Amino acid sequence: MTTADVQPVTLGRRARRHSGTAWPTARLLASQVAPLPAAHVPLSEALGRMLSGDLIALNPLPATDNSAMDGWAVSGSPPWQVVGDLPAGRLHPRPLRAGECLRIATGAAVPEGAAAVLPFEDSVLEANGVRPASAWSEGAPPRSHIRRRAGEARRGDVLLPTGAVVTPPVLGLAAAAGNDTLLVVPTATVDVLVLGDELLDTGLASAGCTRDALGPQLPGWLAGFGASTRSVRRLADDLATLTDALARSSADVLVTTGGTSVGPRDQVHRTLQQVGGRLVVDAVDVKPGHPMLLASLPGGRWLVGLPGNPLAACAAMLTLVEPLLAALAGRRPPPPATLLLAGDQPERPGDGHRLLPVAQRSGGVAEVLPSCGSAMLRGLALASGLAVIGPEGAAAGDPVTYLPLPW
Repeated sequence: MTTADVQPVTLGRRARRHSGTAWPTARLLASQVAPLPAAHVPLSEALGRMLSGDLIALNPLPATDNSAMDGWAVSGSPPWQVVGDLPAGRLHPRPLRAGECLRIATGAAVPEGAAAVLPFEDSVLEANGVRPASAWSEGAPPRSHIRRRAGEARRGDVLLPTGAVVTPPVLGLAAAAGNDTLLVVPTATVDVLVLGDELLDTGLASAGCTRDALGPQLPGWLAGFGASTRSVRRLADDLATLTDALARSSADVLVTTGGTSVGPRDQVHRTLQQVGGRLVVDAVDVKPGHPMLLASLPGGRWLVGLPGNPLAACAAMLTLVEPLLAALAGRRPPPPATLLLAGDQPERPGDGHRLLPVAQRSGGVAEVLPSCGSAMLRGLALASGLAVIGPEGAAAGDPVTYLPLPW
């Protein structure tokens, strides 16, 4: 990709074709796509998001001295007289005096005056009280088995910086530190518009009609990329209908299927002109998936036009949709992996880069699967990812770029 390739494509100008796949488009989109505005969301909705502010401890960690063991909270020297039972979630009403002890549960607040916690397994309960089984015969080591207040963090400490990704342990840390919400880049919302007069929602394909193979699968792709699908609608190949749908949608991203070429029934380019869209990518020099496009829409929204053929559309999901959603989330997609090709792939100088369904085998080997035509899905259904083969071809054992599927 040249420097000129990453400039916006203006409607009416000759289309620029972007060679390559997910890695150059990721760089392109990182330079042109701003993350979505930050928002406070409940912890239950923050997984996988990027922090838009530092994660702060709202209370000390731990919030109070507490027991690290089930045992006896003891004061002074043994033997200790048992004066109570302290489960987690309750407080002892007074400080412990020398020669006293309490049964205490793991996590329970250690009362004032307690010198240590003696684990049950290291203790002996006798008629005259509790004594250590062995090692503590000279008295309890100070603070043994007591988690000290603020031992991990003080109130106001920065636990994680802005930009950290919210993982399951981050959710636990945030909750333990008193946070009910997190300031994050929110989940992108997507409306899917499946275009085509010939498509059927149900039943068997017939002469002139075929089943829609994209509407059922695109929400799964989008969920794998961290987006939320609001709707999947099937529309006729009609300029006014598509223009109205684009104008009415408030989703962050619209994904269309079909209609991205230049035929008389291909309406996506014409619709972009109607709604004031700006092309950023108009075609990518890959097969399958060449007639894909990316456009910005008024109101900070985005449109990705997928080809109508199923495998071509799925190749475009990895090429444009994944890096777009990553950029909107304020992150970059993971760098492509490299696998060794299992068999020869001939050169095809006129085809640009080819994206072929492959299965990852042991030893880091990529086996190209059958059914690699743009309208075929059988190979992709068995695949673990796509291999990128340049126009020069590749020989068995050559390293090739591998784009894993999101599931």
